[in-house]
Amino acid sequence: MSNFDHLELDGHALRLFLAVLEEGSVTAAAERLGVTQSAVSHNLTKLRRIMRDPLFTKSGRGIVATAHAQSLAEQARFLLDQMQAFASGADFNPADARLSLTIAANDLQRDLLLPSLFESLERQLADIRMTVVPSLLPGPALLRENRCDLLISPRPPEGVDIVQKRLLTDHYMVFFDPEMRAAPANADDYMSTRHITVRYGNNRTLEFDDMLENQGIDRNIVLRVPNFTAIAEFLRGSQMIATLPSLLQQHALRDFARVPLPLDTLAVNTIDLPIYMCWHQRYQHDPSHRWLRSQLEDVVAAKLRTPSNRPLSQQTG
Repeated sequence: MSNFDHLELDGHALRLFLAVLEEGSVTAAAERLGVTQSAVSHNLTKLRRIMRDPLFTKSGRGIVATAHAQSLAEQARFLLDQMQAFASGADFNPADARLSLTIAANDLQRDLLLPSLFESLERQLADIRMTVVPSLLPGPALLRENRCDLLISPRPPEGVDIVQKRLLTDHYMVFFDPEMRAAPANADDYMSTRHITVRYGNNRTLEFDDMLENQGIDRNIVLRVPNFTAIAEFLRGSQMIATLPSLLQQHALRDFARVPLPLDTLAVNTIDLPIYMCWHQRYQHDPSHRWLRSQLEDVVAAKLRTPSNRPLSQQTG
């Protein structure tokens, strides 16, 4: 019989177990939790003794969960949720708090908001460990399975247990290198110019590109890149143009000029680009999570005060 019993378990052990299971790697789990690989390995050994099961076995360069470990995952998430609910009435004092959190966001939201958010958290908290992961096309499992504490995305996942709040609404504008060309003079000039755009690795395209395609409008797209961050080096020194969210001028495309779309006869100038923050309902009333969400909203408010060609709008509901 094992010398360990159920009282040896705690929330840290359960979180570690789920991190290893979801990452499929001790190294990745250690990075996600902000601890050393040896600490993860040590605690896994302890868990194996408590559970009387190997829990994970080697598979290629990674590890895979045993059938027993897979069956325990849902129970572990439930127990963590219950612990979270139990502690949700506790007071939260940022000056004494040590937070470890994971935020999912793609490159536009990541570069626009998260550096300022981290700076704010680092200034106010006793200790902060933050991991940023790509959200891709997010599904509800990202939040349900605690793969992240907060999701920032223009496409929030659906689910009765997923809470969302619109942070702001952006719009599309035309970017170009002002040292190489002038802005498109009219719709014909715009349509005939060589374009660069984004097509993500999962073959997802921008809403703007989808709308033009649905209207049967074929632009002269000569280059597609997998994310917004890649645009700048291709656009610099080129006569190409890119139709992208205006907020990119605050980071990735800060060195480029931008103008409104010269397509007044089309509905494309009215496309809204919302950005949401999303979380699981387990965190709805958690004091530390409420505080985190308020800090993100403060960061957004500061970004909205940045001058632009057209006012952005912040949402309150």
